[in-house]
Amino acid sequence: MVSSTIRNKDNGEGPTVELATIGIDVAKNVFGVHGVDALGRVSVRTRLARDRLLEFLGKVPPCLVGLEACGSSHYWARKIGQLGHRVKLMSPRFVKAYRKNDKNDANDAEAICEAVTRPSMRFVPIKSEQQQEIQALHRVRQQLLKSRTALVNQVRGLFAEHGLVVARGISHARRLLVDNLADPERNGLSDFFVETLIEMAERLRFLDERVRAYDLKIKRLFQQDERCQRLAKIEGVGTLVATALVAAVGNASEFKSGRELSAWLGLVPRQHSSGNRNVLLGISKRGDRYLRTLMIHGARAALRTADRGTNRRSIWLNRLRHERGANVAAVALANKNARVVWALLTRGEKYRPPVEVSQDRTQRIAILRDRPPDAVRRAVAENRLKPKREPA
Repeated sequence: MVSSTIRNKDNGEGPTVELATIGIDVAKNVFGVHGVDALGRVSVRTRLARDRLLEFLGKVPPCLVGLEACGSSHYWARKIGQLGHRVKLMSPRFVKAYRKNDKNDANDAEAICEAVTRPSMRFVPIKSEQQQEIQALHRVRQQLLKSRTALVNQVRGLFAEHGLVVARGISHARRLLVDNLADPERNGLSDFFVETLIEMAERLRFLDERVRAYDLKIKRLFQQDERCQRLAKIEGVGTLVATALVAAVGNASEFKSGRELSAWLGLVPRQHSSGNRNVLLGISKRGDRYLRTLMIHGARAALRTADRGTNRRSIWLNRLRHERGANVAAVALANKNARVVWALLTRGEKYRPPVEVSQDRTQRIAILRDRPPDAVRRAVAENRLKPKREPA
């Protein structure tokens, strides 16, 4: 049992209280603090200004400190950890169940203090400054892409008002802008409208340059990190995916297994089961949407070249695509890649490419690939697409 002197904020004096666990409700200016002793009895229940939080925790001997994973929580977790405390972050979704009565700072801090002591609680890995800096690059680049997409959609809408239909895609809008600015009289555009188009073309050019600049920054970070280069050997994992994964999970030491990492990314099926009736739905879509989107888009890119592959992974992908469709196959590959990423990061190993299969078996699969889905399902049922066992 630890003890510390918590002094009154008015006169600097106070009684000696015993603290084993502290819950802190992180806010912008005023933080709610709830502390209990080893027996669960409330020892501290107060509010602290932002500039007094570290001073307060500096007088407390090392104990367990719980925080909700939110804006600035990783910063406070690093600062509090430097004082010798054991800090754990939790998702607000899991903390909500422990809150009593109405929502306020005091009740939130009490719920955090209670939740952090639960042995079955799932915790969020604390990010380092470097991880947050890499994430900042991805977030700014993502915002630039959103701004560019919005600008291109506006260009397409304005052209449609003048009877010019633009196909989807930035390249089509960019080409139409260049053509009409070079010869506005061909489509009867007025000088006033052309001035507007010139300004929009300049903004589009600026956004293109900024996106390229951030791509170069991310590429330099990728070349400097050995973990990213190992992850990029996986089919469907490139520069963007590798750097985003390292920035989000680090060495993946907080996850017990690859499936846990995949579930954290929202790539596993949602379950709605009761009794003996098991129902699996679509993917849960929990966690970081940006990272999950990158993983699935990378899997789609790998899926395009799977037809030419003769290894077990390509054969598995082709079979799954014929049975369930390209979207399900892409998500399944992203799920598998997440598990491989966990193994590479936690064990420090290099990626081993999938094993090639014999040529005759590859030919049989190529023939089945051109047949209707029913024929493929029958072949799977007859085990004709399963890999042959090597003789003992």
